[in-house]
Amino acid sequence: MNTKDLTLSQTEIHKLLSAGSGDAALLHLYLQCGNAPREAEAALGMSQARYSCAAATLRQLGLWPEESVYLRPAQQPPQYTEEDVTQAMNRSEEFRLLVGEVQRTLGRILTTEELKILLSFRNYLDLPAEVVSMLVCYCKERLRRKGSNRNPSLRTIEKEAYAWAEHGINTLEEAAAYMQAQNARYTRTANLMKLLQISGRSLTPAEDRYAQAWLDMDFDSQALQMAYEKTCLNTGGLKWPYMNKILQSWHQQNLHTGAQIQAGDKKPTPQAQRVQAGTAALGQMEREAIARMLREQEQEG
Repeated sequence: MNTKDLTLSQTEIHKLLSAGSGDAALLHLYLQCGNAPREAEAALGMSQARYSCAAATLRQLGLWPEESVYLRPAQQPPQYTEEDVTQAMNRSEEFRLLVGEVQRTLGRILTTEELKILLSFRNYLDLPAEVVSMLVCYCKERLRRKGSNRNPSLRTIEKEAYAWAEHGINTLEEAAAYMQAQNARYTRTANLMKLLQISGRSLTPAEDRYAQAWLDMDFDSQALQMAYEKTCLNTGGLKWPYMNKILQSWHQQNLHTGAQIQAGDKKPTPQAQRVQAGTAALGQMEREAIARMLREQEQEG
C-alpha cells in the first residue's frame, strides 16, 4: 500500500464531512495516496457492500478518480404498446412485483399509459427493479418536503429516472449515495432560505440558480450570513445579483469561511496603503478627515 503526506483542499474536507461517511473518507485518503481502486477493498478490509457504498458516495461527491460516464442510448425511446405491457405482466414476475410495489407506494392503480412508462424504466433505461422502487420513494419524499400531500405522477418520476440513468445510477448503493447527497443539499438549501429570511414559499427558478451556485462554491453559513448582511446594509434588502457579486468576489479570492473573509477583508487596498503612508506627516484633524473619507468609501462599496 502506498502512503505519503497528503494535503486535502478545504472543498474536499467540506464534502467528506458533509457526507458523514467514514468509509468514504477512508477510501478517498487511500486513493489520494496513489493506490488503485481495485485493490482498496482488500487493503482496507472492507466488505463488498461497504466498498460499493463508499465508492458510490465519492462518485456523488465528485471525488472519484475515474468518473463514471453513462452513454444514454442515441435512439428514441421505443413506443411501448398495451400488448408489450400485457406480455411483461404475464412473463416477468419481477415486473409484476415492481408494479405492485409502485402502486402501493403511490396509493393507486396505474393506468396502461403509466405502466408503459414503468416498463421503459426497466427495458429502455435498464434500471433494476429495486432501484426503480427507491426512485419512486425518493420522488414521493421530495414532493412531501415541498409541502405537498399529493403523490408524484409517472411523468414526474420519468424525468428523475432519466437523470438517474444519466448519472449512471444502477445499483442500490449508488442510489442510496445519490439520495443522501440530494437530501444533504436540500437541507443546506433550506438553511440558506432561513438565513435569507425566506419562508412560506419556494425559491423561484432564478433564485434557486443563485442558491445552488453559492452552495457549489462551498461557503459556510457564517460567510453567507456576512454576504447577506452586507447586501442589506448597502441596498436596503436582499438583492440577489448584488449578493452574488459579493460571493463571486470572495470565491475568486479563495475566501469561503467567515474567518477567512474577516481576515481577507481587513487587508488595506493599495489606495488605503498610500494614504496611510502619508498620514504620519499630517496633523490630527487631517488624519480624522481622511479616516472619515475612507469609511464613507467603504460603506458605498
